[in-house]
Amino acid sequence: MKLILRILLSALAVVILSKILPGVDVDTYTTAIIVAIVLSLLNFIVKPILVILTLPVTILTLGLFLLIINAIIILLADNLITGFSVDNLWWALLFSLLLSFLQSILFSLLKEDR
Repeated sequence: MKLILRILLSALAVVILSKILPGVDVDTYTTAIIVAIVLSLLNFIVKPILVILTLPVTILTLGLFLLIINAIIILLADNLITGFSVDNLWWALLFSLLLSFLQSILFSLLKEDR
């Protein structure tokens, strides 16, 4: 149940950011849910491979290259999903940063008080 809520909150974050950022467009709410699922899968499967392959560059840039990897994941999702478009790498980078920030805020609402 928590996984479904996290995906729905991610989709909500995608919709909010598509309304705010002019370089990002999502056609429907269903597309936003698909974007959230695909981004989760890409972060789970593709991102570790990219991190390992670019480890020397990541170490050299003190971890800042991970931001570029996140933007590449966003652009890959753009290519895979019709109805979701990101104009260029800079919009993908900004979208990635704001999505992480917004997801951390929304996911903090799911944590139970102990």
